Amino acid sequence: MTDVSAGALPKHHKATKSEKLVIGASSLGTVFEWYDFYIFGTLASIMGAHFFEAKGINEATGFIFALLAFAAGFLVRPFGALVFGRLGDLVGRKYTFLVTMGLMGLSTFLVGVLPTYAQIGIAAPIILVALRMVQGLALGGEYGGAATYVAEHAPNNKRGAYTAWIQTTATLGLFLALGVIMVTRMNMSEDAFKEWGWRVPFLFSMALLAVSLWIRMQLEESPVFAAMKEEGTHSKAPLAEAFGQWGNLKVVLLALFGVVAGQAVVWYTGQFYALFFLEKMLKVDSNVAYQLIALGLLIGTPGFLFFGWLSDKIGRKPIILAGMALAIVTYFPLFEALTKYANPALYAAQQSAPVTVVADPAQCSSQFDPVGKAKFLKSCDIAKSYLTKAGVSYTNVAAPAGSVAQIKVGEVVIASYEGAGLAPDAAKAAQKSFKDGVGAALKAAGYPPKADSAAINRPIVVAILALLVIYVTMVYGPIAAMLVEMFPTRIRYTSMSLPYHIGNGWAGGLLPAITFMMITNNGNIYFGLWYPIVIAAVTLVIGLLFVPETKNSNIDG
Repeated sequence: MTDVSAGALPKHHKATKSEKLVIGASSLGTVFEWYDFYIFGTLASIMGAHFFEAKGINEATGFIFALLAFAAGFLVRPFGALVFGRLGDLVGRKYTFLVTMGLMGLSTFLVGVLPTYAQIGIAAPIILVALRMVQGLALGGEYGGAATYVAEHAPNNKRGAYTAWIQTTATLGLFLALGVIMVTRMNMSEDAFKEWGWRVPFLFSMALLAVSLWIRMQLEESPVFAAMKEEGTHSKAPLAEAFGQWGNLKVVLLALFGVVAGQAVVWYTGQFYALFFLEKMLKVDSNVAYQLIALGLLIGTPGFLFFGWLSDKIGRKPIILAGMALAIVTYFPLFEALTKYANPALYAAQQSAPVTVVADPAQCSSQFDPVGKAKFLKSCDIAKSYLTKAGVSYTNVAAPAGSVAQIKVGEVVIASYEGAGLAPDAAKAAQKSFKDGVGAALKAAGYPPKADSAAINRPIVVAILALLVIYVTMVYGPIAAMLVEMFPTRIRYTSMSLPYHIGNGWAGGLLPAITFMMITNNGNIYFGLWYPIVIAAVTLVIGLLFVPETKNSNIDG
């Protein structure tokens, strides 16, 4: 880690015009890159219908595939960190993130003109995933460059406040994505948007790319890197130096497991998972869900700047770990409260007539059907498949071996049936009788087919969403400064980028897909929350025990 020299810090420092340009240009360009990256995730359900719902693949599986394609961009981010981190430590910060920005904008535009599965078959999802991977590679190089660039312009005692502007960019990029999508949807019919209007936000990225490139061309190279390069002390082999020497590799591992992994799952739970939960689990209309999330983001986003500033006063570590601790303790009650106030009818039905699947566990299979070819013939699978497609939360109760599964809606019991060996007509009649029985029981118990927008308690829902965003700002606001301070200048771009993008790309990026699959297989709509809670808890323990404070570090060496 870099040496601490707090005594040399200036007590008062106002950002110069040049420093403001650095912060503004770096942040604005990164906002546009996050916009490009996140419009896909925001439109996951529509993208799933166009690119992954081939014949025989059900809606839930198509949505999971869309989330996995979304995650593909995250999976390659560490490789982008290696490629562009090395380039940034060899050539410079400025030119590296000009390259990453061009790659991001171009690949996003190409998604907007890509033919669908119905038009070119299997080539469509393959090309889509490839473009997502290019986006991930680009973002893997962008964030580390922008954070390092701003930090190397900042005075030691203002680093948290300066880099906090970079930390706002991911949320502002999501906010911009939601805004563009909402405006587009408001200016056409919903059918038109689902058919072709979804392409507009992707095509809009070309205008943002032009603006971003022009702004960043006005910047100069980082003074710290320029001085080091002029002196000939920059690393000639940043990858080998960063990861081939145990002293630095140990810090990389501490950064990943003691800081970033927990930050990542809190970030994605508070923003993306919250959106998916509203849309898929609570059946809130998409436009309404976007509006609620956008308001929560708007209220919570200043927290990035506040906690970045506060980290210059009291340290990075206590704020980041406190955000994780709050998330661990409150996620279950907060998401249950979201259900209560976003879909009151659903919550009331769950309380008065909970749904239970009573079945022999040995007869129950996974409900994730990756190729759309699974034939659910066992009574347990038939029961769970119906509830999964209907989006109904349920709990599981073990039944005696060999018994036919049942669905209980409150006190009403509907027996499933064994499909194996039934003639086609008999199977069709059994299926109709079963579906009619379960559907009538759910309707009588008050389970709504979708959330009533007029019944949503918007102030409370927005307050909950804003609180989730505030947790995000606590773990994310100070983290750029902390990561920059953990590594020396000569290998900083490379060293900080890899743990950041493994944590956010893998632990965080896979969160929507993993949590949705967990819910699909377990049945309980809150079950997926165990994923972020467990990872955040592990990170919290490691961070408390092994990660030192970095505030006031001198990063010039």
